[in-house]
Amino acid sequence: MYPSAAPAGRPPYNSKHGHGNGLYPLPQAFLQHHQQLAEAPRNIANTNFHGWSLPAGPSDIPLYDWKPSPSTPPGPHASALANGRKRHSGDHSPYNLKRQHFSSPVPHHGSPPAVGSSPTVSRPGPRETQSTLIQHSPLSPQPSAPRMPPLWGENPRSSLQAYAKDKLSGQMVELFEACQQQSTDLERKELCRAQLQREIQRLFPLVRLYLAGSSLSGFGSRNSDADLCLVIQAAPVDQRNDAVYVLSLIQQLFYRLSYIERPQLIRAKVPILKFRDKVSGVEFDLNVNNTVGIRNTFLLRSYAYAERRVRPIILVVKRWARHHRINDASKGTLSSYTLVLMVLHYLQTLPEPVIPSLQNEYPECFSPSMDIHRVPEGPRDIPPYSSSNQASLGELLLGFLKYYTSVFRWDKQVISVREAKALPKSNSLEWRDKFICVEEPFDGTNTARAVHEKVKFDAIKAQFAESWQMLQLRKDLNFILPIRNTIQR
Repeated sequence: MYPSAAPAGRPPYNSKHGHGNGLYPLPQAFLQHHQQLAEAPRNIANTNFHGWSLPAGPSDIPLYDWKPSPSTPPGPHASALANGRKRHSGDHSPYNLKRQHFSSPVPHHGSPPAVGSSPTVSRPGPRETQSTLIQHSPLSPQPSAPRMPPLWGENPRSSLQAYAKDKLSGQMVELFEACQQQSTDLERKELCRAQLQREIQRLFPLVRLYLAGSSLSGFGSRNSDADLCLVIQAAPVDQRNDAVYVLSLIQQLFYRLSYIERPQLIRAKVPILKFRDKVSGVEFDLNVNNTVGIRNTFLLRSYAYAERRVRPIILVVKRWARHHRINDASKGTLSSYTLVLMVLHYLQTLPEPVIPSLQNEYPECFSPSMDIHRVPEGPRDIPPYSSSNQASLGELLLGFLKYYTSVFRWDKQVISVREAKALPKSNSLEWRDKFICVEEPFDGTNTARAVHEKVKFDAIKAQFAESWQMLQLRKDLNFILPIRNTIQR
């Protein structure tokens, strides 16, 4: 159950916060404005704490509705479909490639309130269950909203079998099917997001809370943590000061929520509030206005479902990297996001690419200047991609390990998913003296900057080489990643 915080339990606004207690004093107008809104919700002005207007839009962010469109199976006419933008809905073969639509369906009980309005929110009692909250909360997923359907027809396994004719590929399919995030996992995370948005809007009535990261991109597993981004204004937020202050207020609020435990404020380059939801058992990381995370979530989500082999190979690579302890940015190795970009880059740069550069082909769908609240709708009209590359999953995994062992030049090249190629390493501050250079597709920063020790860099390269040699010899995934143990964990 998700009981609401009692009104008396809300942390007070203190306009005298200063450097003495580690909190930066936000503008007085911000404090007065949001205090007024919190105390008089019927008198809400559509401005944020710096005075810039926020775009109108629903305060509710429902589950992203999947409305896949069918396409023809891979074959001699696949390229003709790939070059056209029109979809044909008559073919319902289980071998179809499916694309997702990102939509925010209007609740059936009426139109959602606009940002800046004052929705009527009924507070759940202590005995209300999750299902009760779903039925009655305007900020929770609607019970009539369609569930996420299978990605490739009625039997997703049958469609992957076309790329699993050998033992190694079959093992990858087995691991993927056992570990991939289920729709019920996503629904639990969304339910918590919706309830937390209700709670946080008692402090900051104009904010919106987004689910981001692997939970929504399609690259999550059953035990993945979830990322939340609190969008508090259209312009950037000072992460060192303002974001920390906002998160400290939310931390005080979370201390008073019975279903939240261990809220911990991490003062990193992008500060986060870490906490656990007791109802779903999910660990969350909450940031403020790190909107590039929302943009790259929907870019990666588009790649995840553009081609059916993308998700299985990425899940296996992430599990492999974690098993060999090279998948932890906090310990100077590769983040999961960097690993995803590395796999996508490899699939883009094959002689016959498995995926294209979506940013190059559909720049209007992934514009860095697109209003952040419109980002989920951006990729909705991208057609399926049909590749002439019919390599098996095992062949692609072997090729991935070989590429970063003997083809890619770490000292001279930058991995770019945006350009679908390796860029020459310039002498700019972003790339100078960096061991691994992976371009963030939207802001151009280095996502692999955590790898700053040569010993860690050498360990990463050695693991690629060792795993490639072993897998090439044995053709058995167990020799580089124990399948049974991985599934059990």
